[in-house]
Amino acid sequence: MTTPSPAAAEAANATFHDPLAEGFPPSAQGRLLFWIAVVFSAFQIATAAHLIDMPSQVVRAVHVGFLMLLGFPLLALAKGAAPSIRLLAWGLAAAGVAVAFYQWWEYVPLLMRAGDPLPRDIAFGTLAIALTFAAAWAMMGPALPLIAGMFLAYCLFGQHLPAPLDHRGYDYAQVIDHMGFGTEGIYGVPTYVSSSYIFLFILFGAFLEKAGMIKLFTDVSLGLVGHRMGGAAKVAVLSSGLMGTISGSGVANVVTTGQFTIPLMKRFGYRPAFAGGVEATASMGGQIMPPVMGAVAFIMAETLGVEYVEVVKAALIPAILYFAAAFWMVHLEAGRMNLRGLTAAELPSPRKALREGWHLILPLAVLVWLLFSGYTPLFAGTVGLGLTVMLILGASVALGLPAGAIRYIFWIGLGLIAAAFLKFGIHIVALAVAGLVVANIFVAGGRKTLADVRDALADGARTALPVGIACALVGIIIGTMTLTGAANTFGQFIVGVGEKSLFLSLILTMITCIVLGMGIPTIPNYIITSSIAGPALLELGVPLIVSHMFVFYFGILADLTPPVALACFAAAPIAKERGLTISLNAVKIAAAGFVIPFMAVYTPALMLQDGGPLASEIGYIPAVAYIVLKAVLAIGLWGAAVIGWLGHRLAVWERVLAMVAAAALIAALPASDLAGFVLCAAFAALMWRARGARPA
Repeated sequence: MTTPSPAAAEAANATFHDPLAEGFPPSAQGRLLFWIAVVFSAFQIATAAHLIDMPSQVVRAVHVGFLMLLGFPLLALAKGAAPSIRLLAWGLAAAGVAVAFYQWWEYVPLLMRAGDPLPRDIAFGTLAIALTFAAAWAMMGPALPLIAGMFLAYCLFGQHLPAPLDHRGYDYAQVIDHMGFGTEGIYGVPTYVSSSYIFLFILFGAFLEKAGMIKLFTDVSLGLVGHRMGGAAKVAVLSSGLMGTISGSGVANVVTTGQFTIPLMKRFGYRPAFAGGVEATASMGGQIMPPVMGAVAFIMAETLGVEYVEVVKAALIPAILYFAAAFWMVHLEAGRMNLRGLTAAELPSPRKALREGWHLILPLAVLVWLLFSGYTPLFAGTVGLGLTVMLILGASVALGLPAGAIRYIFWIGLGLIAAAFLKFGIHIVALAVAGLVVANIFVAGGRKTLADVRDALADGARTALPVGIACALVGIIIGTMTLTGAANTFGQFIVGVGEKSLFLSLILTMITCIVLGMGIPTIPNYIITSSIAGPALLELGVPLIVSHMFVFYFGILADLTPPVALACFAAAPIAKERGLTISLNAVKIAAAGFVIPFMAVYTPALMLQDGGPLASEIGYIPAVAYIVLKAVLAIGLWGAAVIGWLGHRLAVWERVLAMVAAAALIAALPASDLAGFVLCAAFAALMWRARGARPA
């Protein structure tokens, strides 16, 4: 028996976690699907930029129709299915298109007869729901469809359950009308967010990747921290975190940036399991790092009805602490293993990297500025995407111009046109892109650039498939909540537990998030758990945005937690180590992610929110400083306890002392704080004494 090559193992792993990872097959059907993906992306851009104006309900229906048209046949091709299965896949795709066309054609009549569906409405609604379940099962496995199926069964048969789990009962037509039409079921808020924000930001990431953003982030990270102790792992933390906030998928980030960072860490001397854990932790953490936060920030803002900047404000300090903890852990591991920095000859110049690629940061900077200036995420994302395309196409045109003043004039003119969107709207950007497309047809290398843009459109649509299907299916769960009030039942249980112990109710919520997150993408996991647990935690006195951040954090950490740990199993073949072993290392590295949500519940100032006994006692700003200090000390102590090194190898009793001190600081009681600070001071004195006793 032959052992598969590392490249084959990596490809197999990527395919296992994402059947569509290998892209579009080079067959006639593959090319057809490629162009369907291009048209899909073009449609989404046109509706987001209001170049095409359609009712929101129609846009959502067409969005789901495109997901079906592209998803079923592409999945069958990617898995090498038999011809009969491929024919069935095209049949399902055609059925998905028929449902979308029916929603479009019957849009006004459906509104007029809402609540009183015709038999054909029920037939198309049933077909829409069945197709959504089938697509989700095929793309993501049984976990999410089984959960959604339980909720749908509850709608249909929940009246037969004992109190307080029962409801008044709903007939089949009412359930189908609620789930298959309108804006409460599969075309609800999750699909709206998928068809607007999420798709746009996935495309944004695809274009930045084509433009060379991964190389820019990696080169800058290498130049900044590659020479430090444990530099290779610090590069992974920086570059993966930066790409993770744009790409929106931690698992996808592992199998892209991980191809470079994990071998680099292993070559540097890190254990394979630790290297995989670092990459998985940093990649998943990108989703909690502003500004983009993997698009969940926009869903959260939409759900809570708050400005985007409020979500960013709540996420900022915890995200910094998360990555600071990851940095600290890799630094300590490097010290324990005596892993010094890379040599100067091995490192790129960060100045040179920025000098050559600084223009790639401009669209991201404009995007952040627009978001913080109060523009809608839809507008900001559309403009950011448009500017990225202008940069890619403009660079190709500029290369065909004589060097010197003419190129400068070209870039200045292009910049003025781009800035004009503030006065003339997105249409000026669209006209500039159209002009650059025409110009690229006639310049040397321009057609290759146009091909890259076309490929980015197709790749973006392909990447959006699992998330879009998941959002449509999650609509079933949200629809069940709105139809039956099921969230109240679970919420009352959490509240009942919380009346006796808030800590126990938080533990129950954490376990729920982690269990639901096993095999379910972060976005649908957040939507489900926030709709169930968010109101209950609010009733227990937890600020609303803190409760949503709590469930969001643990939804992300589900991809690092055994036994499923998708991000860790994605890193396994690259690191050549068992996924479970990588997962155990990732949990240690990401310890801050498990601790920070609990600290924020008891002291909301950690998320820059008002409230909490500490803020009312000592004031808001002192409370922020105090809780950040506690968190930093707890993270530092935890790292020393887990790694077992702090300037020297720690004895078992020293590690236990550090762990007890960290646990005391995490608690929110005056007595535990005092004990934590005393133990921390004792530990620091021991380390200082040991440092003085060590020979030079």
